[in-house]
Amino acid sequence: MSLNEEGSQMGKPLIVVLGAGLGGTIASYEIKAAVKGRADVMTVSDTDTYSFIPSNPWVAVRWREPEAIQVHLPPVFAKKKIGFTSVGAKRLHASEKRLELNDGTSITYDYLVIATGPDLAFNEIEGLGPQGHTVSVCQTAHAADAADAFDAFVENPGPIVVGAVQGASCYGPAYEFALILDTELRRRKIRDKVPMTFVTAEPYIGHLGLDGVGDTKSLLESELRDRHIKWITNARVAKVDAGLMHVEEVNDDGSVKKAHDLPFGYSMMLPAFRGVPAVSNIEGLTNPRGFIIIDKHQRNPAFPEIFALGVCVAIPPTGPTPVPVGVPKTGFMIESMVTAIAANLALILEGREPTAEATWNAVCLADFGDGGVAFVAQPQIPPRNVNWASSGKWVHLAKIGFEKYFLRKVRKGESEPFYEKLAMHVMGIRKLRF
Repeated sequence: MSLNEEGSQMGKPLIVVLGAGLGGTIASYEIKAAVKGRADVMTVSDTDTYSFIPSNPWVAVRWREPEAIQVHLPPVFAKKKIGFTSVGAKRLHASEKRLELNDGTSITYDYLVIATGPDLAFNEIEGLGPQGHTVSVCQTAHAADAADAFDAFVENPGPIVVGAVQGASCYGPAYEFALILDTELRRRKIRDKVPMTFVTAEPYIGHLGLDGVGDTKSLLESELRDRHIKWITNARVAKVDAGLMHVEEVNDDGSVKKAHDLPFGYSMMLPAFRGVPAVSNIEGLTNPRGFIIIDKHQRNPAFPEIFALGVCVAIPPTGPTPVPVGVPKTGFMIESMVTAIAANLALILEGREPTAEATWNAVCLADFGDGGVAFVAQPQIPPRNVNWASSGKWVHLAKIGFEKYFLRKVRKGESEPFYEKLAMHVMGIRKLRF
């Protein structure tokens, strides 16, 4: 008997969480605790393994093995009495409150929380991505393949091109990976054989899709300059051939300022994101890119039983840019969405209207292998109440600590232990608006 059928017989509503990445896994834990037995919770994923995506750049240079940053989810969900399947979703039928799975079965839900993450739009640029001529750190399996490619590269070193293409909305990992590669190449004493170029759609270095945070422009320009990494901003990648990237540097009016043909022996370019096929092109639910439309309570206006969080939600850009630049959804911002949804579902089950609003505050640690940059943006989208950035070796150590801490949370089935809540309160960083 399925959890859905059992829940219906018991008279309990069913909350389905679609996705088991950073947002979906934590959401499942927090919603289960928040509803206090008044509803059943079930998670639908296309994998039974949780991967700590922020560590993927380390995997790509073999500072981590994939299994070191992964958690086998079924035992954790079973312990928490959360239903789980890794069959994956084929199609959402929102008007029927039904989720069709890849094995032909369906789940009828009372409430749905969409936390799918993105579909990676490599095919929007010819030759981009793991099936083309560049590697990726977007998924842990991609990063493992990137490590194999890097092993081959260091045997015959040459130019490296790293960055993010037009329409990308996640820039931190591009900076991280460029500087981690620099650190690793220096450790191998072959950095002098590797010219490096950073290519980005951002209008300036350190924009990050956020119009900068604190002094990220100066901090990141200084890092790139000190490490002899050239850069091209306002860049549009036209095409990638084997060993050659065709880049158009764009003027403020969108016209081509200069064309660059960049040779490379190794390249990692972050793609643009779009909504996953299972939820895309549903009128009233998604925008033209397939991202979920939400209100201030993380709720879809057309289908009020549907909530969404994380990379899959639709957020407008911070402003017009010569080349399309998306807005990132960082870890703490996603966790604030989780907390808001859990609180609102609890209110709904009590017969009340949702009132919780996520702060969308951003707390980010960008590791460079031997240092890094940290920033706090409250809220993530300007204008802000707090706009702070700093750099130093402590950031690298802090990210190692955070990796271990977050993986421990996932393994234990916890969303926010009391000491994390206390620490964030002391620092004045909150998940909900008051």
